[in-house]
Amino acid sequence: MSNTPSSAIESVLVENRVFEPSARAQQGARVAGMAAYQALCQEAQADYEGFWARLAREALVWDKPFTQTLNATQAPFYRWFEDGQLNASANCLDRHMGTEVETKTAIIFESDDGQVTRVTYRELLERVAQFANALKAMGVQKGDRVVVYMPMTIEGVVAMQACARIGATHSVVFGGFSAKALQERIIDAGAVAVITANYQMRGGKELPLKGIVDDAIALGGCDTLRQVLVFQRTATPVNMQAGRDVWLHDALQGQSTQCPAEVVDAEHPLFILYTSGSTGKPKGVQHSTAGYLLWTKLTMQWTFDIRADDIFWCTADIGWITGHSYVAYGPLAAGATQIIFEGVPTYPDASRFWQMIERHGCTVFYTAPTAIRSLIKMAETNDAVHPKHSNLSTLRILGSVGEPINPEAWMWYHEHVGGQRCPIVDTFWQTETGGHMITPLPGATPLVPGSCTLPLPGIAAAIVDETGNDMPNGAGGMLVIKKPWPSMIRNIWGDPERFKKSYFPAEMGGTIYLAGDGAVRSADRGYFRITGRIDDVLNVSGHRLGTMEIESALVAKTDLVAEAAVVGRPDDTTGEAIVAFVVLKRALPSGQEGKQLATELRNWVAKEIGPIAKPKEIRFGENLPKTRSGKIMRRLLRAIAKGEAITQDVSTLENPAILEQLANTH
Repeated sequence: MSNTPSSAIESVLVENRVFEPSARAQQGARVAGMAAYQALCQEAQADYEGFWARLAREALVWDKPFTQTLNATQAPFYRWFEDGQLNASANCLDRHMGTEVETKTAIIFESDDGQVTRVTYRELLERVAQFANALKAMGVQKGDRVVVYMPMTIEGVVAMQACARIGATHSVVFGGFSAKALQERIIDAGAVAVITANYQMRGGKELPLKGIVDDAIALGGCDTLRQVLVFQRTATPVNMQAGRDVWLHDALQGQSTQCPAEVVDAEHPLFILYTSGSTGKPKGVQHSTAGYLLWTKLTMQWTFDIRADDIFWCTADIGWITGHSYVAYGPLAAGATQIIFEGVPTYPDASRFWQMIERHGCTVFYTAPTAIRSLIKMAETNDAVHPKHSNLSTLRILGSVGEPINPEAWMWYHEHVGGQRCPIVDTFWQTETGGHMITPLPGATPLVPGSCTLPLPGIAAAIVDETGNDMPNGAGGMLVIKKPWPSMIRNIWGDPERFKKSYFPAEMGGTIYLAGDGAVRSADRGYFRITGRIDDVLNVSGHRLGTMEIESALVAKTDLVAEAAVVGRPDDTTGEAIVAFVVLKRALPSGQEGKQLATELRNWVAKEIGPIAKPKEIRFGENLPKTRSGKIMRRLLRAIAKGEAITQDVSTLENPAILEQLANTH
């Protein structure tokens, strides 16, 4: 393992701008002022298990109350509230029946073409119950796994909630992933059914989903799969295989709008969500029911200070953890009204986000730095799409998610979207953590642009060296969480050894969670700043991609590629850009031929993994920089990708001359 040198980190910490919480932000806030935040932290410190037990009893509705809070006897396979029983869907929907939330709007859905549909909590419960009955009629049972490969629609959320309602474990696959990626996830999860749509709409275009499901199944190995349920999103026909494929509208026909929620154990797997690892095989991150749901609800209340009259909008797709926690579960558990949008932020033009905020009266807006940076660029080149032309006065809190937000993008967001009056909650968390870990609280935390500030109460975050020793403030190291918490990853599906090795390394004692990110705490306030991945995982537009996955895809182009190495370099728009160094099975191409080969390989990667994984740049070389033992020196490739001069000692290289060739082939 390596960490960013502290000298390199300190240079990014020169940030003197501080924004104190306004009286407006503090008024009525769930956590108002730093004293209130510190009181919660002290409660957690004084009685850790008692703290979590209190919150779990207050926040969730239990069918069978728990008596044991934490079971650490099989660490790091921690178990929370394990003798308790409940249902996630009932906690999101049924619990609101008979209250003022029952008739409240749950979802404001705006489709790709701008059409708006509103659904109340009562209507959403009925749709989820009907969908759940359809799944049961298809033979889906408690404990089965169901893959969801859906567009951003109300039906996508209904599908997830319906699985939870009957105790089936869902595994959502982002609609941009390829047939191969989908096939791998169906096989690994042992899914009995796939829920999909005929097409999805993005930017005025119909993109196939059902066809990709067909291709995934045709690749073979999906032996557990029995049925494919298809939502008809558009009028365009698709092939339907008799006996396997069923239209959703046919499956729902005649199903009751009442379906009692299946009571499950607190530790029952609510979902598996696959995330990239530093080896080629995706990791199925397994989350529990109670601990995960508790944290999504609490973070809605703490981080977003969610209130009864808020209109909440998280722009994430349900295919990612952000869409799980802050679209499908958190807002509903908190009884909030939320906006869900289909499409892209730049269609019909780059003012769509700002117009939607105005149109729907959005009060809490949560999006990614990638989106902010791209919209800044567009607003600077086309004044017509600048947020100043929309009425954003309803906004009271802004959020950032997916990667660190650079200070200047933070300032633009604060000034032009928030009108200098909205706190920005810069949230650090991961697929594995289930919800926010380090983030400002809008009514309590003084804000520093580019810093995620302080851990939430009960989260024992620290920065350590390779052996687990604490690092002083101002010095860089590895981010760890020293105590278990309820919403943490429970396992890697079917691979407990990989779980331990990936997240609880033996050299740190085997019980401390290694986040895989480098971080530093500021010398003055002790604020955290995330400095990047310490392993070979890239963060492109907030999406984690393993370098091994992309390298494997390139080398799978066996007619062309002999060898490949993939690294990341900073990018103004996507945060990190993918740069691939490729050794061909033919002579080095020049000029137009090189461009054509690069395009062919980029398209190949998109087909194998998905468009998000396309390298931004491909460089061809006769070889790769390797040690005499054959190890590729990726740190040198990273320097070349960034355009930096090679100052390191290269005497251990077998072929030092290759560095100059790679530096000049673009």
